Amino acid sequence: MKRFLLLFALALLPALAAFGQTPEEDPDVLYATELLAPGTVAPEIELPDADGKTFSLSSLRGAPVVLVFWASWCPDCRAEVPELKAMYELYAPAGVRFVSVSFDRSIEKWKEYIAAESLPGVQLFDPAGKKESTVGAAFGVKWIPSLYLIGPDGKILVRTVVAGRIAKALSSL
Repeated sequence: MKRFLLLFALALLPALAAFGQTPEEDPDVLYATELLAPGTVAPEIELPDADGKTFSLSSLRGAPVVLVFWASWCPDCRAEVPELKAMYELYAPAGVRFVSVSFDRSIEKWKEYIAAESLPGVQLFDPAGKKESTVGAAFGVKWIPSLYLIGPDGKILVRTVVAGRIAKALSSL
């Protein structure tokens, strides 16, 4: 009987692990540690959009903003695209603005990807790349994707490396 219970308990371990993550497995604990804390005023961003026009993040004050740092060469970033598109479809009509900052090195590859994927919202290009980006450094970006939900007052509400956590926060706004 004891042997049966031990085997049963061992068989349940993977199922129990699927219901939650330990802190060591939480992507935010692993990768979002240097992102700006909630309550911090978001730094200014002034970067070119896909048409070459300079965009300023402060121009969106008064509206909630989903801010995404990414690159087309990043597999984790690509995996988040469907969820980001779904969030856009659901929340953009309610006034939530979406801004993406790409760390691609090639403007041509970036433009090809945003066109092929029909990426919504404001698409910005940071030619400095992830390691040299002053914008990325100002936001504490060490890992991509990195995402923020910024309140209408310009203060950070949520910081994460998981799009689903932004979706959850938006659903409660």
